[in-house]
Amino acid sequence: EYLTGPWRGGGERPVLDLSTCVQCLHCWISCPDSAIYIEDGQVTGFDYDHCKGCGICANECPPFVKAIYMIDERRFEEEAA
Repeated sequence: EYLTGPWRGGGERPVLDLSTCVQCLHCWISCPDSAIYIEDGQVTGFDYDHCKGCGICANECPPFVKAIYMIDERRFEEEAA
């Protein structure tokens, strides 16, 4: 019901590389908006309707893994078009 406002437009959004994710759940625990999808105890993606693009999830992802990285929102929109 309460979605992210238009202020994220032009900011950044997280992207998950499932091939390198070790399912430590640090991102899920740290997300202030509960915007990370979990199925059967595994991270599966992001709820972009509620994600604010703060980058905490990417910062909490272990440095030896770096399964989450931030991309420019405009780049994502261009690739989707």
